Amino acid sequence: MTPPREQRNQPRAPIELKVEYKKMNTFFADYTKNISKGGTFIKTERPLPVGTEFIFRLTVPKRATPFELHGAVVWTNRVEERQQPEVEEMGMGIRFVFDTDEQRDAFELEVEQMMVESLGAHLYEKLVQKPVRGARQ
Repeated sequence: MTPPREQRNQPRAPIELKVEYKKMNTFFADYTKNISKGGTFIKTERPLPVGTEFIFRLTVPKRATPFELHGAVVWTNRVEERQQPEVEEMGMGIRFVFDTDEQRDAFELEVEQMMVESLGAHLYEKLVQKPVRGARQ
């Protein structure tokens, strides 16, 4: 059996952040396991179906208000079906959806800054293979 192909386009930083979202009239609070500029993984025993688009709040330390993001479920790991067997936890892979390029750019810059704080500038630059935006050369 061939190993599953890596589908991530962006490097991910390990981080646990609280995520809140609503399905029908029920509110959920779960946690991310990692984040990239393009998406996140939400650890949950109740993943939403692939293709579901929803609004969720991502609580980030040192930020006055949570991010309010539009996301789409692109894969799930459930007990009965693991779409990403290399991911051990049950949950769902989320792709961020933005209305404008400006929204995307602003969010990506904040994620980049979180990754630099978490990993350090040197490790971030090695991982991403480009300098930190705004850093002196």
